[in-house]
Amino acid sequence: MSNILLSNLIKIRWIAIFGQLIAILFVYFILKINIFLIPCIFALITSVSVNFYSYFLQKKKNNISDKQAFFFLLYDTIQLSVLLYLTGGIINPFIILIIAPIIISATYLVAIWTILLSLLSITLIFTLNYFYIPLEWNEAIIIPRTYQIGLLLSLLIAIIFIAVYVYLFATSARKISDALSETKLQLSNQKKITEVGSLSAAAVHELSTPLNTIFLVLNDFLKDKKLIKNLDVLEDIELLKSEAERCKNILLKLSKNPQNLKDNFLKKVKISDIVKINFEKFNTNKILKINTNNHVEKEIIFKDEIMYAVGNLIQNAIIYSEKFVFVDIKINTNIYNIIISDDGPGFPKDIIEKLGQPYVSKNKKGLGLGIFISKNLIEGLNGEIFFNNSKNNKAVVEINLNINKL
Repeated sequence: MSNILLSNLIKIRWIAIFGQLIAILFVYFILKINIFLIPCIFALITSVSVNFYSYFLQKKKNNISDKQAFFFLLYDTIQLSVLLYLTGGIINPFIILIIAPIIISATYLVAIWTILLSLLSITLIFTLNYFYIPLEWNEAIIIPRTYQIGLLLSLLIAIIFIAVYVYLFATSARKISDALSETKLQLSNQKKITEVGSLSAAAVHELSTPLNTIFLVLNDFLKDKKLIKNLDVLEDIELLKSEAERCKNILLKLSKNPQNLKDNFLKKVKISDIVKINFEKFNTNKILKINTNNHVEKEIIFKDEIMYAVGNLIQNAIIYSEKFVFVDIKINTNIYNIIISDDGPGFPKDIIEKLGQPYVSKNKKGLGLGIFISKNLIEGLNGEIFFNNSKNNKAVVEINLNINKL
């Protein structure tokens, strides 16, 4: 499915139809240039028919596939070429408009459709250079052959250059847009995880008191000799106690969940605690070494952005480390300096300068969005993040966070 809305193509085609009609009538009636008026009007009526057909398609589905969009743009290119054939060919100043469908294709469609449309446009321009109905002017116009060839080459170069130029920039923009959407989704998921953790912590806190009361009452029942003489009542009491014991175990598991920082979102935490939580979450058999450089850590307000950004980087370090993950934490005035490194192979030289861009990965297993998301989350908090290799070629990620801006 393309990003092109059929309604937009319809609007653009209406503009083209009215523009072409005005140009044709102006040339024929005002400038008194003898052109084939009926065939030109017929070409416009064909476009009107296509637009009405498009209108009925739009009622069913406004989003169209890449293939459908290509054929609509293909028609627009051919229709314009027919009008150019009837009105002077390549020397018609409106020849430049043949580039418009290519720009739309390069912006929104995959490369293959843009290549096909560009090849067709080039073929049509070559054809119009040799086969066309010349305009009958009142005065002679002599166009040097060299100039005509130059005009032809300029159009061909313009088509190729604009198609490549627009496609590269549009592809980059689409990647960034998709990656930012993924960032928002991941952050939203992180917030939900935090909410669940907070709710479970609150549930443990709130339910522990009534559960203890239930145990006290059940124990009193078991001490009552009159009650326990009735076997049916005794069975019910023991069943209630076993179910209460089960609830107690469930709450105990919830209380041990590392996601449950506290039930207060405004709780202040240390960066080292966030590092430990994420290391426990992703670690299997690696060893974490944290160095706080004898600084007394300043606490910051817990934010999901920091939790998820640091979590991504810690997870990467765990994946690529041999045995150890190192986290060095320094505090310079109001700047939290966090350096995450590992004893793995380091960042490959061919991607180190691209780190932080979407879809750049050390391997082909992931989408290459983890570091991009972390970078955007850190920078969204007015922080800085840098990627490099150490002297012994080990991966190093450095984060600077201004405590006053968190």
